[in-house]
Amino acid sequence: MYQPKSSLVHVVLVALACALIALPAMADSQARIVRLSEVQGSVEIDKNTGMGFEKAFLNLPITQGTRLRTRDTGRAEIEFEDGSTVRLAPNTTIDFSRLGLSDAGQRVSEVNLTEGKAYVNWLGKSDDFTLNFSREKVQLDHGAHFRVETSTNKATFAVFKGDVDVAGPAGTVRVSKKKMVIFDVNDEDKYTLAKNFQEDPLDAWDKRSVEYHEQYARGNSSPYGYGYSDLNYYGSFRNIGGYGMMWQPFFTSVGWDPFMDGAWAFYPGFGYMWASAYPWGWLPYRYGNWAFVPGFGWMWQPGGWSSWNSVPTFAGTAPLRFHPPMRPGGTVATVVVGKSGQGVSSLAQSSLFVNRGSAGLGIPRGAVSNLSHVNGQVTKSGFVELRPTTSLSGSARSTGAHDSSHAATSSVGVGRSAAPTGHASTGGHTGRN
Repeated sequence: MYQPKSSLVHVVLVALACALIALPAMADSQARIVRLSEVQGSVEIDKNTGMGFEKAFLNLPITQGTRLRTRDTGRAEIEFEDGSTVRLAPNTTIDFSRLGLSDAGQRVSEVNLTEGKAYVNWLGKSDDFTLNFSREKVQLDHGAHFRVETSTNKATFAVFKGDVDVAGPAGTVRVSKKKMVIFDVNDEDKYTLAKNFQEDPLDAWDKRSVEYHEQYARGNSSPYGYGYSDLNYYGSFRNIGGYGMMWQPFFTSVGWDPFMDGAWAFYPGFGYMWASAYPWGWLPYRYGNWAFVPGFGWMWQPGGWSSWNSVPTFAGTAPLRFHPPMRPGGTVATVVVGKSGQGVSSLAQSSLFVNRGSAGLGIPRGAVSNLSHVNGQVTKSGFVELRPTTSLSGSARSTGAHDSSHAATSSVGVGRSAAPTGHASTGGHTGRN
């Protein structure tokens, strides 16, 4: 199986670093858009469309004013431009009160944790980040990794890495690595430094996520770039004569195209934006072009870093019967596109069936240690049954790229409904605010 040379990958890494400097070409020149990079279980989003909370799914854009909440089985991750992440535990609500730029062009982010538990791994790189919880405030201009939880009676703040100042009604307290502070919400937020650092059951999930990004974004001088770790995990770069450096997901087939599965999501001030159902589906739809390369199929060509694509683009000659992505009109509801059919990979009990034509759809990130090797096996036989290398709990199976309610009963070669797995089948709201 082809493995890209380190020198070629370095060229792409440098190019992707330029992407972090580019800003979305939107109506508001200071607008920023970040990525909903992981969805497990029940997660809902309010995009300010007037429809209240709707079902959230992988790769939805997050804009200023967006609210997210997880239910009993829900977990989520938001990825920022430099690869910084915020992860949400079950029964958590946050809103993004600011995603913008300072007058000097510096990225400024402000997030409010209304209830529940969140993990923040902030990489710094001169960006400003503010987190508000209870009546406390954390302002960062440097890297830090911490856990925060708030409820009606108390709030806790635990630091895994870095030194963090937490300001509130009772003053400012510095919390260092492996230290934790507890705030009494009912007594003017007076704080107590805990004698011992108390681990949480979800710390292991957060740690695995951090390690995944660090491993698969390694070598990127950005240092990360949102979505880049997924490109390394789910596909590979190669130099194609006449095209230059190109990227392609594993497990493609003759009839596959990159616009087969996803959804159109409406955002006030932006209109409809495409959200790919594929777990790697962020950077290849926001920058550069897709191209159909004879002998290889559809591949992504990095570039075009000066603008942010709300509608994915392709260049060159497309195959017969190819239907390019078209924005819907006359509605603000989510519009689903699903054509993958039997190509979707699936989970059944403790096995993972990886199918040709799935392009990674249905494969939870990090579940298989060497997808490149598996890709070679699938190319020969059409599908492979695997034992995932990581524990896949009930909530972990319901990623943004597949729906465990389908996967648990599916067998290899059985057809699917038209709606892409992991995406809302309608644009209806939940009716709960």
